Amino acid sequence: MNSFLFLAQLGVETAAPHVEGFAYPNEQHVLWSILIVIYPYITGLVAGAFIMASLVKVFNVRALAPVYRLALLTALAFLICAPMPLLLHLGHPERCLQVMMTPHLSSPMAMFGFVYAWYIMAVLLLELWLEYRHDFVRWGQTEPGLQGALYRLLTLGARDVSPEALKFDEKLSSIVTLIGIPSAFLLHGYVGFIFGSIKANPWWGNVLMPVIFIFSAIVSGIALCVFIYTELNWFRGREVDDECLDEMGKFLFYALLLDFSIEGLDWLHRLYSADESIHVLKQLAAGKLFNTMLVGQLFCGTLIPLLLLGSTQVFRQQIPRFVRRRIYYFSALLIMAGVLLMRWNVVIGGQLFSKSLRGFTTFKFELAGQEGWLVGLTLMVLPYLILWLFLRVFLPAKYDKVGHSQGPLHSAV
Repeated sequence: MNSFLFLAQLGVETAAPHVEGFAYPNEQHVLWSILIVIYPYITGLVAGAFIMASLVKVFNVRALAPVYRLALLTALAFLICAPMPLLLHLGHPERCLQVMMTPHLSSPMAMFGFVYAWYIMAVLLLELWLEYRHDFVRWGQTEPGLQGALYRLLTLGARDVSPEALKFDEKLSSIVTLIGIPSAFLLHGYVGFIFGSIKANPWWGNVLMPVIFIFSAIVSGIALCVFIYTELNWFRGREVDDECLDEMGKFLFYALLLDFSIEGLDWLHRLYSADESIHVLKQLAAGKLFNTMLVGQLFCGTLIPLLLLGSTQVFRQQIPRFVRRRIYYFSALLIMAGVLLMRWNVVIGGQLFSKSLRGFTTFKFELAGQEGWLVGLTLMVLPYLILWLFLRVFLPAKYDKVGHSQGPLHSAV
């Protein structure tokens, strides 16, 4: 084995100067690049936004009612883009059909195909239709032209708006949301399961990895809702609902605190157990991942938002309203960036050290190409463009003062 490592080092050092120390020949290049970083990030935003909406329907947090529809539309916009990074990384997107036609029960990717289809069709689209059906009927009668025809088409022929029908819609919507909560956990938890089940990689092979991915998804999704809700109200020239924003800030703080505790427990366990891989993980965290992990993810993406959001919980009455709004907005941006860096550290960082635990490689971005900056940036922007279209059609500004059709829930943006 030592002679093989010596020959491997000679070959790597002469042919690949970006490799440091002892590394096997097949470890010179990072195979999972920016697309595999963006993929769990987008799916996490979907799961977190849906959990945000479920707080209203299932847990009856009425203060969050103004953001309910916005959270559902956000989840749908990002869910549409969720499989795109995988399809682009695949190279031949038409091969993805094999997963659906010849499913393999032991394949997590096969599980994603079925969970994705179930989530978007049986959960998210159904809940949105039940939520909007009454408005589709009303808007179809008042809106002229193509837009009115679209609303009438979306009613699917169900135009009964009697109190009994609306009550049935509300009850069925609550059931769908209740089913959607474990579905959202499964949608994103399986990504952590993929990494956590790779035993050969000490950075990934951890039973806490699915739990870490789920809670970081909840944190990023709530932060996304805070960001979009604030931006949308500012763009439309309306005052935000401070009660709703304070409630979102409270849930964001406690979710971030819980996520930070779990990730801290993970590292505490690694350091305490101190197996043979801990030295290379320490070198990785203090070296190649110092900026993205310790500075970006830990300090800027976790500790600063914790302090800012914690201050709003302790000194809420003393902090002026306009200051709290900016704290929530700034904290949401930092948290979303921190979660993205967390995905980077897991995906890219887990490929930067050799399985020999005695060498490192280097990852460099390319501007163009299949997995370059341009493709990654396009995938990051595309969900926001889709959401902008959804907001124009399903949350138009001229209806932003119309009360919700089913009780105290209302569209306030």
